[in-house]
Amino acid sequence: MTRSNVSVQPSQLPPVLLAPEVKAFDATPADALDSVNRHFEAFKDENDTRQSLAEKGRSVDVLVEEKLARITQALDEAQNRLDSILRQQRRPMLDGAEHDATSPQHRQYKSAFHDYMRSGENAGLKALELKALSAGSPTDGGYLVTPPVERDILKRMSVASPIRSIASVQQISTATYRKAYSTTGPGSGWIGETVTRPQTASQVIADLSFPTMELYAMPAATQTLLDDAAVNVEQWIAEEVQVVFAEQEGAAFVNGDGVTKPLGFMTPPKIAQANWMWGRLGYVVTGLSAGFNTTNGSDALIDLIYAVKAGYRQSGSFVMNRKTQAAIRKLKATTGEYLWQPPAVLGQPATLMNFPLVEVEDMPDIAADSFSVAFGNFARAYLIVDRIGIRVLRDPYSNKPYVMFYTTKRVGGGVQDFDAIKLLKFGTA
Repeated sequence: MTRSNVSVQPSQLPPVLLAPEVKAFDATPADALDSVNRHFEAFKDENDTRQSLAEKGRSVDVLVEEKLARITQALDEAQNRLDSILRQQRRPMLDGAEHDATSPQHRQYKSAFHDYMRSGENAGLKALELKALSAGSPTDGGYLVTPPVERDILKRMSVASPIRSIASVQQISTATYRKAYSTTGPGSGWIGETVTRPQTASQVIADLSFPTMELYAMPAATQTLLDDAAVNVEQWIAEEVQVVFAEQEGAAFVNGDGVTKPLGFMTPPKIAQANWMWGRLGYVVTGLSAGFNTTNGSDALIDLIYAVKAGYRQSGSFVMNRKTQAAIRKLKATTGEYLWQPPAVLGQPATLMNFPLVEVEDMPDIAADSFSVAFGNFARAYLIVDRIGIRVLRDPYSNKPYVMFYTTKRVGGGVQDFDAIKLLKFGTA
């Protein structure tokens, strides 16, 4: 890979392709994918021209850099449109056929919940809770949304939240999820049928704890909207809270401090991969502060991939934000191919060195000694814990004439296997 910071005068520049026209709206996923591919071809042509001039010792004018930046921005926008369209298609429909909406229990609870949401009448919900001998939803804490709506909100969040889409998810009914994890693996080996069994080595067991924290949203509605029989109140709640919940979760799953929010996967202490130990996240370095090495920048990515064990590596994913992705998009293999590639088919992510690339805006930008790229098996490494039950408390008094709906869910998270994620440090040590 060759990169340079030299520059030339505009009169010295050869003809280059203009960036493809950005469509205001790509109606179908196929249109959006075509737009991504067209913009990437323009990006490659412009970047190839820039590198060719640099290799010949000719300086690159600032206008060329600006044009490359515009094409990069257009490519990002095209990729975002494609992601948005695919997310819309993958979102589950409320009250779909998969739900047992015809059962008497569901119909009773749904009817009582609608009465509470529209008018504040909670007698029906109280009667159902008394019948079920439930003490989990006192009046001052709100009432649980119907199970189909809870499932749909969680499914929508798994589509909207990038980390939730690649991590493991566990549902619980208590406040904390605990699990024992063997950091060394059980003793094992081959032995003959009649041979005396040797004593196995003692395992090292880590007691992992994942407490759930309360996440809230407070959408507001007018009484006119609630009185409209054509409005699906459950769907309205799901639409209002799922994006907010996903944004808050996404930030916490990356950088959460574990105090009033989940513990993010970037929060544990970091250590050079050569000295890795349990409880730390191993990292490799780029060899240049705040950037990639100018002669073999792609080597750092190769080191990062092979820092992960083979069993984890096969299901690995890259995680980074958009600015970091734009910088990596310029890197090439020694054979001249670009390491970053757009989605090959609809429904698949962009790839980096043939591994899926997940865009997470809460990852840090490239800076001196920043950890801006993560790679690993996130399903193995990171656990999200959802406590069953999403509550809604109707509040018509705090902000008249609006009716506020204080909606809460409890969620936790943390690293469960510190050896399944590795980081790339933009520094020298």
